[in-house]
Amino acid sequence: MKILRVISSIDPKDGGPMEAARKIDTTLQHLGHQVELVCLDDPNADFIYDYPVQVHALGPSKGNYKFNKKLTPWLNENVDSFEAVIIDGLWQYHSFGAWRALAKKTIPYFVFTHGMLDPWFKKTYPLKHMKKWLYWPWAEYRLLRDAKAVLFTCEDEKILARESFWLYKANEVVTAFGTADAPKNRGQLTNNFLDLYPELKSKRLVLYLSRIHEKKGCDLLIEAFAKVATQDPSLQLIMAGPDQTGWSSTLKILAAQRGISDRVSWLGMLSGDIKWGAFYAAEVFCLPSHQENFGIVVAEALACGKPVLISNKVNIWREIESSNAGFVDHDTIDGTIRNLQRWLALDANTYKELTEHARKCFTQHFLIQHAAERLVEIIQEQRF
Repeated sequence: MKILRVISSIDPKDGGPMEAARKIDTTLQHLGHQVELVCLDDPNADFIYDYPVQVHALGPSKGNYKFNKKLTPWLNENVDSFEAVIIDGLWQYHSFGAWRALAKKTIPYFVFTHGMLDPWFKKTYPLKHMKKWLYWPWAEYRLLRDAKAVLFTCEDEKILARESFWLYKANEVVTAFGTADAPKNRGQLTNNFLDLYPELKSKRLVLYLSRIHEKKGCDLLIEAFAKVATQDPSLQLIMAGPDQTGWSSTLKILAAQRGISDRVSWLGMLSGDIKWGAFYAAEVFCLPSHQENFGIVVAEALACGKPVLISNKVNIWREIESSNAGFVDHDTIDGTIRNLQRWLALDANTYKELTEHARKCFTQHFLIQHAAERLVEIIQEQRF
């Protein structure tokens, strides 16, 4: 099958949807399908050349909306050579521009919303939501209405998507989702990471690895860690991830006010082997997010056999809880403290069992090959 993916950006700094697209496209090619991608990035950007399939980069584009007048004409000219189109994400020009072309075509298209209809955004950013209402009826509503299927990565995401806009119509389909397996050279990756950050050797590492963003609950984690840090002087919190809003400066002040500046390591964005080394070096992974459609990093931690401490706003929390692959609580300071305390109370044997459950949870629920195969099934079922 020949598939075209339409996405605003494949910049790794933009988070999980881009990483998921990369992993799924790689796997689709291994399964014998031909995949190409069109995005609104600058064609001279370094990350364009690292992508695993042919990329048609039509940028540079204008503003945060990434308006790009080349997209619709490009699709009108080229899309007929594909059998299906996948559109990733909402609220930027790529989705509306794609609909403008595809509404006139017979080729089926499928939309991943990637949690962008979660009502958390409506409650947290009411002014932005009002602006989206002006845009919704003639753009994203039509995109979803006309799609062969709107794809959700779990039942929670599908149900929550119905709450943001009363004008909503979609053929909803829940699909498997996941990521690639972790590399197997655990010892080497761990040593390389600790050689790069020797101050972390002999520490019990709590890892946060995601964007530094308000919705991720970074402030909750710092507050909670401050409450438990006195229990063991070897405890160390790693805060790793890109900061596109400048929030880390405020968080560092918070850590200083709580007296844990020296107990928090700010490593910036980690990728490749260094990222995997961080996962392997850590004892647990923590993400107390206020809103998380899936959480690729949660799946990556599980792939490394690491128990995860997450909030019940991470939409895969049910799989984690039922698999006994970590601990789940509310997206509050107290909930995050309880998760950390449950981990700290484990004896060595129980912790080892938890790591085995984490690995099993990944292979059963979040292996990328299952996600790619299910995506192909959905396309084949829905496109005629």
